[in-house]
Amino acid sequence: MTYTGEERGGAGRDGPWWWERRREAVLDVGLGVVSAAECALEGVQFAREAGLPVAVGVLFGLVVGATLVLRRRWPIAVVLVGIAVTPAAMGFLLSVVALYTLASSEVPRRITATLASLSMSATFVVMYLRTREGAADEPTLVISLSVFVAVALTVPPVLFGLYIGARRRLMESLQERADSLERELSLLADRAEERAEWARTEERTRIAREMHDVVAHRVSLMVVHAAALQAVAAKDPVKAARNAVLVGDMGRQALTELREMLGVLRAEAPKPAAVALAAPAGSFEDGPSLAELEALVGQSRAAGMVVELDVRGAGAGAGAAVAAGSGAGAGYPAEVEQTAYRVVQEALTNCHKHAPGARVVVRLAHRDGEVAMQVENGPCDGKAAEPGLPSGGNGLVGMRERVLGLGGVFVSGPTDDGGFKVSAVLPCGSRA
Repeated sequence: MTYTGEERGGAGRDGPWWWERRREAVLDVGLGVVSAAECALEGVQFAREAGLPVAVGVLFGLVVGATLVLRRRWPIAVVLVGIAVTPAAMGFLLSVVALYTLASSEVPRRITATLASLSMSATFVVMYLRTREGAADEPTLVISLSVFVAVALTVPPVLFGLYIGARRRLMESLQERADSLERELSLLADRAEERAEWARTEERTRIAREMHDVVAHRVSLMVVHAAALQAVAAKDPVKAARNAVLVGDMGRQALTELREMLGVLRAEAPKPAAVALAAPAGSFEDGPSLAELEALVGQSRAAGMVVELDVRGAGAGAGAAVAAGSGAGAGYPAEVEQTAYRVVQEALTNCHKHAPGARVVVRLAHRDGEVAMQVENGPCDGKAAEPGLPSGGNGLVGMRERVLGLGGVFVSGPTDDGGFKVSAVLPCGSRA
């Protein structure tokens, strides 16, 4: 039994009843009309041989031939009808088309082989009996002719039907694979868009983090110096002038860093999503390093903060090396150096904002395969005035993101004596 449009889900159907296509219905009805006319003519001879009225023979032929219309719906039944009327010498078109339809359908091959063998045998027997009377003295010719007719009416339609059925199944398989490939491509496109959006989000987050680190620290120091300038302007003009110079220096440094960052953003060409995912987030080539840590601490000291720098693990004279800018942390990857610098920078900025007058200790430890940093402030002395610096609440979040992004460990929280501590450990491998 062949599959109908309803059994296939009705996709693409436009024909009536069991036909998937309107043209298939037209073709089967046309074949049914031709087969009915053939069987009606052959029914006249059958009625005479059987001693029946001609009208009965014609009516019988019309009914038998019209069953060809059902070949797509019930191919086995149509083939059985063709085999049944073989002794009446009618339905040659019916048998040929029915065998082709059976072979090209989804009917199991053993059933097709069985019915084809029955049809061939019936045709051989009928031909042998009908030709034996006219050539009784040549049995070999009778047998050969009967075999030829039986094979000619059975084997070609069966083989052609098998070929068409195999080709149809191949085309359906190719169509299914094409549909599957199209779905996979659509899924890959969706995933690529998601990854591109993720990359854009990561880039926006990185830029926001860099802007925060650059602006917050410099501007915080400028606000602190401006407050000190306001406090001493009338009492100590020399110190006021010195603070004014420091404010100007801080502003110029902030503008320089912002200009460099914006220049990098303009120079970078857009990257495909795959490249953006493969490349590290951000450029670390021109960023700050641990060699600038002493200068960073010096800026906070100049703003009136009591800051102690403690460097360990870099060998004898480590503190002097850092102070001299010799790069005690040299040999670390650029992203590790910049991240360590930014963590200390943001921690000092938070000290300016939230712990005015507190004593601050900055610790840096060079270890085998990692570098650790810690910024700890004590409680406020209560004498220094609050600078009134706004806080967006993103400082600790940005530090944590930076450290975790490199596979490090980040811890922050209050201390027992009322201060605050920020600690981070960054893996960096052996130094060069």
